[in-house]
Amino acid sequence: MKFMKTGLAMAMCAFMGLAGSQAVAADAKIPNNLRIVIGSKSTGGDTYQNSAIVAQAMAEKLGINVKVDAVGASAAFKTLRRMSNGSTIMIFHDQSYLGFLYGVKGYFNIFEDFTVGPTVAINPGNAYLVPKSSPYKTLEDIIQACANDAKIRVAIQPGGVSEIGYSALKNAIKLRYPGKEGNLVAVNTGSQADKNQLLFDGQADLIQGSVQSNEQYTQLPAEDQKAMRFVWLTAREETIKQTKAEGMGATTQADLLEYVSPKVSVTLDGEKDFTFDKEFFFLYNKKMDPALVEALDKALAEIYGEGKIQETQKNSFFIPNFKPSAEAADYLKAKMDRYEVIIDSIR
Repeated sequence: MKFMKTGLAMAMCAFMGLAGSQAVAADAKIPNNLRIVIGSKSTGGDTYQNSAIVAQAMAEKLGINVKVDAVGASAAFKTLRRMSNGSTIMIFHDQSYLGFLYGVKGYFNIFEDFTVGPTVAINPGNAYLVPKSSPYKTLEDIIQACANDAKIRVAIQPGGVSEIGYSALKNAIKLRYPGKEGNLVAVNTGSQADKNQLLFDGQADLIQGSVQSNEQYTQLPAEDQKAMRFVWLTAREETIKQTKAEGMGATTQADLLEYVSPKVSVTLDGEKDFTFDKEFFFLYNKKMDPALVEALDKALAEIYGEGKIQETQKNSFFIPNFKPSAEAADYLKAKMDRYEVIIDSIR
């Protein structure tokens, strides 16, 4: 049983220590060499890390070789379109449909062009931060500032997960203070490092970040130019409650719960709050054998049923979240429809 390992994936393999599982690949006709392309080019980010955990568990369970390739979204979609025999599949997250909703080149309607496979995990860390020296202590302070015609600059990477919270905040301002939503201004940039630098340089008032990437800066003294403060986590309260009590770094689960709904309210429609969990899931070629989809569902159900993968995911600040393909497709389509309303409302 092999998992083709490089970099972080090797660490995941050693960390998990999975062994002795019953191989099921022969009956399912799952290819002996399985390639998982991911919608990221980074081998240090959450998409690769999450995919490596899942790939290692699949390799052990199925008795096959599994390789994770960080090729990026455009290349991954193109590869998936070409490969219908099940030897190449994809793992990505909500960016896969948000990119389509935002009109990003190279993205497609995944529910029409591909087969949506099972969900496997949530990254609960999607966050928004201000400098510790900011006059805006809370997200409500920022909303009120916009209502009073202050321009609030928000550093985001346009067209997906980074932007959806910005869109939701803009929509909430529009609902509460019609005509004032234009005071929330996007500063479009690239990587997390770029967003951080804009905050350090005073070129942004608020940035999209993550607990994993930015928690270290929240521990700095207020006089440090790089010191930040969380003001909002988009995750659902019940999602954060599934993290380990120690949380991340010096920020405990109890600390994190201070930044989610209902304690931080960004209205969705005047009645319910907006929330967003960044969820990872499989995508398959539209023509892939349905029996293979079922076999992969079965294998993953058994993996999650055994309970080992959940501990590994939680140790890496992921929330286990297995839903089989049919359930996942319905769930994610409803999620896409809900966010499409927000995006359309502020165009």
